Amino acid sequence: MASLADRVRGNGRIAAGLLFNLLVSICIVFLNKWIYVHHGFPNMSLTLVHFVVTWLGLYICQKLDIFAPKSLPLSKLLLLALSFCGFVVFTNLSLQNNTIGTYQLAKAMTTPVIIAIQTFWYQKRFSVRIQLTLIPITVGVILNSYYDVKFHSLGMVFAALGVVVTSLYQVWVGAKQHELQVNSMQLLYYQAPMSSAMLLVAVPFFEPVFAEGGIFGPWSVSALLMVLLSGVIAFMVNLSIYWIIGNTSPVTTTLVAESTVNSLVLRWASRSQGWPGYVTEIDIVFLPLPPEHLAYSCEAQHPANC
Repeated sequence: MASLADRVRGNGRIAAGLLFNLLVSICIVFLNKWIYVHHGFPNMSLTLVHFVVTWLGLYICQKLDIFAPKSLPLSKLLLLALSFCGFVVFTNLSLQNNTIGTYQLAKAMTTPVIIAIQTFWYQKRFSVRIQLTLIPITVGVILNSYYDVKFHSLGMVFAALGVVVTSLYQVWVGAKQHELQVNSMQLLYYQAPMSSAMLLVAVPFFEPVFAEGGIFGPWSVSALLMVLLSGVIAFMVNLSIYWIIGNTSPVTTTLVAESTVNSLVLRWASRSQGWPGYVTEIDIVFLPLPPEHLAYSCEAQHPANC
């Protein structure tokens, strides 16, 4: 049984990880939207940049002895790498074709889908309080979609695909860390270059490469700097997501990131004069995370750290 000091220390680390993920996630949403609106950088190419920068960041961390790579069978990571591609591509397409408010609220549906996957396929059980939080999430997303003045049917298709693939991806990340007995950096170190290779093959079929508007086309210095910055922040987002899932659960990741402070920040942004046309004037419900959920996730998966 862990001492009270160990429990406090463990929960403090988790809270710090959640806060860090929240901040970088908010940054990358607005930064990517800025890149799409002001520079028109292609979606899949931006995703490829994210993957390459993530792998380079992990390579540097490995050289600095921040973590030690572990030999993993690539066949066991194939579906995870493929879902990583779909997760980022579809969510970026949703961001590109929806307002930030609609994009963010659609992502909140990841929570009910993850709970459904873990309940029916992994026989996990969730308390009534956690299940009740799904009602305002679902109702809020439906109402926002119905009354969105900038409703885009194609954008909603991308949003729905993004929710499904993201849910599968986050569940599989947790399962693979447990199955292969690896930490977040060790798993992402193998998966990021695999996803990069997959997108490298796919990009020429969907987007220009060397022509104007392609990844190697003529871009301004400011555009290239913004894309590089987006890649660095994506590295932080990816690493923190893996760490959170490995130390808590996929549901904790989505409930905290999509249902608390993000909603408040988006509501503030919708009233701000500094974000022209990015967010519509919508009312977003504040959905608090049940306090029992963090303890449940931590104790169920990592009792020694709680």
